[in-house]
Amino acid sequence: MKKSVFDLDFQNTSVESRIIASLERISQAFRVLLWQEGMEHSLSPIQVQALIFLLHHSEEKRKVSYLADEFNMTKATISDTIKSLEQKKLIKKEFDPRDTRSYVIHLTAKGKNIANKTALFAQQFLAPVEKLHNDDKQNLLLSLIEIIRHLNETDIITIQRMCFTCSYYQVSESGKKHFCKLLNQELKRTELRVDCPDHIFAKQKD
Repeated sequence: MKKSVFDLDFQNTSVESRIIASLERISQAFRVLLWQEGMEHSLSPIQVQALIFLLHHSEEKRKVSYLADEFNMTKATISDTIKSLEQKKLIKKEFDPRDTRSYVIHLTAKGKNIANKTALFAQQFLAPVEKLHNDDKQNLLLSLIEIIRHLNETDIITIQRMCFTCSYYQVSESGKKHFCKLLNQELKRTELRVDCPDHIFAKQKD
């Protein structure tokens, strides 16, 4: 019988379980900070996340269908989020003249202002990470990317624009050297990206 990572008797004998429990605590902190930021601007957490995403991503990603995949939500839920943001005059829609059902979402001046402010909600995490030794930062980044890749491959989370899922990415047989064919250069572990604007999904191997 499998044991829960939250079973304290099991957790305290398992390093892996304590790592998962630690990640869960961190996720709680993210939720708390999102709620606090949202309350300050009368926004829900998903509305805050949507504004931040719209601020930092290109037009082809600023559509309802893409946002639904990005946040693992239904199009109906994202459409309601966009509708609320539009009513608050934080976004505006640019409709495709060839298909009036399709539109790109743009931030208004007010929306950009709030997005820039709310995008700083995770600053509290920077201080402890900055204090880590450089080798520890590299190992932590690589480990987290591996976890994200696994969650992506098992369809728990969908869209991932990181090096490991990109057609430009190559790794040596030993797994120790990383190379970007777009930049035509070897990447240090600290240069591996979690969200790359030039990402192109690699074809899945049969």
